[in-house]
Amino acid sequence: MKTVYLDYAATTPVDPRVVSAMLPYFSRKYGNSMSLHSFGQEAYRALEKSRQTVADFIGAHLEEIIFTSSATESNNLVMKGLASVYGRKKNHIIISKIEHDCVLESARYLKSQGFALTELSVDKEGFVNLQELERSITDATLVVSVIHGNNEIGTIQDVAAIGAVCKNHHVLFHTDASQSFGKVPIDVSSLPVDLLTASSHKIYGPKGVGMLYLRRGVIIDPLLHGGGHEWGKRSSTSNVAGIVGFAKACELCENVMKTEHKRLSALRDMLTDGILKSIKGTHLNGPRGAKRLSNNVNISFSAVEGESLVLELDFNGIAASTGSACSSKNLQPSHVLTAIGLTHVDAHGSLRMSVGRFTTKKEIEYTIRMLKQAVSKLRNISPLHYS
Repeated sequence: MKTVYLDYAATTPVDPRVVSAMLPYFSRKYGNSMSLHSFGQEAYRALEKSRQTVADFIGAHLEEIIFTSSATESNNLVMKGLASVYGRKKNHIIISKIEHDCVLESARYLKSQGFALTELSVDKEGFVNLQELERSITDATLVVSVIHGNNEIGTIQDVAAIGAVCKNHHVLFHTDASQSFGKVPIDVSSLPVDLLTASSHKIYGPKGVGMLYLRRGVIIDPLLHGGGHEWGKRSSTSNVAGIVGFAKACELCENVMKTEHKRLSALRDMLTDGILKSIKGTHLNGPRGAKRLSNNVNISFSAVEGESLVLELDFNGIAASTGSACSSKNLQPSHVLTAIGLTHVDAHGSLRMSVGRFTTKKEIEYTIRMLKQAVSKLRNISPLHYS
């Protein structure tokens, strides 16, 4: 049976060149980077070389990069670490309604601890309103956190404009760049962002490695206390092999970013247009063109249940998703889709497909054919009676 992987937004396969870079650090160069002997120092040099590679990739200083286990950990570290330091004087947090669950739930946890929380609305394409943001900022506002590229509908926020508003009001600005990192250029030397998170496994690196960019002068308390790793911000034995792989993945992204953006955008549009033109009762969620992640397609299908469509496609060898992989087993409608105005029924009838480095045109053509068949089959038995 033909297999087509269209869930790159959930995770990517590890690039073979990344695997090759990592292999020595499992069995031959296995030292603890905190040890003083030669094995440890070899690991330490690999760690710091990788840190420099990641820093250079986004225009940061070496000491501004903190390695973590995931973007989820990085985002928790941002929200709770800032609250711990500044919470007595600044107890107001602003996020958007379409944040990833790890930001949303961290902010709501802090709300349960006495912090004030504002959740900014978005328009039908998922964009934050800058005027609403400006009106929401108060003297007590500690941080604004707005996702860069949305993981469900692909919306790329104008983080430069959002950051400028925050800077004018002397408020910290954080963005979760897990989906945009490696797909669009990010230069924190000019971008008004104080904290930024990213994840290795979204860019063909290994799972279990994340990154937090922490601008010089911004202070956070650690979530993990121990041996003082990562400038004292994240104690835990360093995952040297994983970090080496993350850095190699960054190198590869830098080399192919422009050409890959063009190729993925063409595949994205081919898939989108093929579905909208060949299947009636379909609607694209999120924007078109340059303001959308190059690999993201999110379509609502009238009178079709999204989970059933995922299973039907899987039966034909196609891997897709109904939304964020982190909450794919949650029966509640996507908070992102309801935030942009979809009804619960339409939100439940939505499918996210994401292309990647190894996707081909033939796979897109096959997917469109199988989708057409699957939707027709499901509509014939749907209690929603599509006509």
